[in-house]
Amino acid sequence: MKRLGNLYQEVVRQENLIDAFQDAIKNKKSKRAVYYFQINFGREISKLKDELEEGSYKPMPYKRFFVFEPKKREIFAPAFRDIVVQHAVYRVVYPLFEKTFISESHGCRKNYGIHSAREYIKKVVKESSQHDYYLQLDIKKYFYSFDRAVLRQIIEKKIKDEKLVNLMMMFAEFDSDKGVPIGNLLSQLYGLMYLNPLDHFIKRELKIKNYVRYVDDFVLIGLKLDEARRLKTEVEDYIRKSLMMELSKYKIMRISNGIDFAGYRIWNNRSLVRKYSIYKFRRACKKERIESLISMIGHAWNTDTVKYYKKLLLEFNLFSEMPFKLRLKMADI
Repeated sequence: MKRLGNLYQEVVRQENLIDAFQDAIKNKKSKRAVYYFQINFGREISKLKDELEEGSYKPMPYKRFFVFEPKKREIFAPAFRDIVVQHAVYRVVYPLFEKTFISESHGCRKNYGIHSAREYIKKVVKESSQHDYYLQLDIKKYFYSFDRAVLRQIIEKKIKDEKLVNLMMMFAEFDSDKGVPIGNLLSQLYGLMYLNPLDHFIKRELKIKNYVRYVDDFVLIGLKLDEARRLKTEVEDYIRKSLMMELSKYKIMRISNGIDFAGYRIWNNRSLVRKYSIYKFRRACKKERIESLISMIGHAWNTDTVKYYKKLLLEFNLFSEMPFKLRLKMADI
């Protein structure tokens, strides 16, 4: 892998910082911190640029809070000026690592999100023998168990600019021996990067044709039973020795039983969202949470669940509350 240097100056270039600010304010224009940054825009950008160039820049303390769906997680919300810096780094660094990601890696990538992961699974399941098996695994407490020394090594394999590596690692630090803060833009990128070596190990060394990963949930499809058991051991050893992580759980099942992956349940002739998502949709109908309903319909689109969602909308007299274009799309369902 070719290592690249002299990238730090591209990050701190004033035009890049201004573009990073524009990226950072998307969907955040009403927030007070954004307003104060905007009214002092020239001074704030110049101050960030000076601090980054002098090497005196340090992220501010995070605002910390918990979310409880789909499970309890502590979120670390950075100060707005630090969000701008993260976007400045992301704009330069992401394209470099994007080139190294395999097409079966899905997550916070353009054209490779949750829907593309689902469509890949649907395609492979239809093409596979229903008597074959799949091996499904995920990582124990993924973002909380990053070994930051390993993360730095992964970054340094692509970037030889020490100042940029040090800046990136600032956003991986918090008050724990392991892990990266959930809530940072760069943590999303680290989530893609950290298991990228695993992707290449499975595809290149284990020679697995049908493989897909969504963040830390990954599946190997079209296996014989003995093969699945052997591969489970080999993948687990690689994760433990090379990435310093542990498996949370694993599953070896026949393809005919369906695959529960990335929020969907997928068989060769149909796909549904998880039961809990259907429960949340009904609850949102009762409370008339229109924006939530629209979002959940988007999540379920191209699954058989959309028919049931339409039935619920009609039952609760909410179908007419949907946007006109959405009603048109759902009319023939």
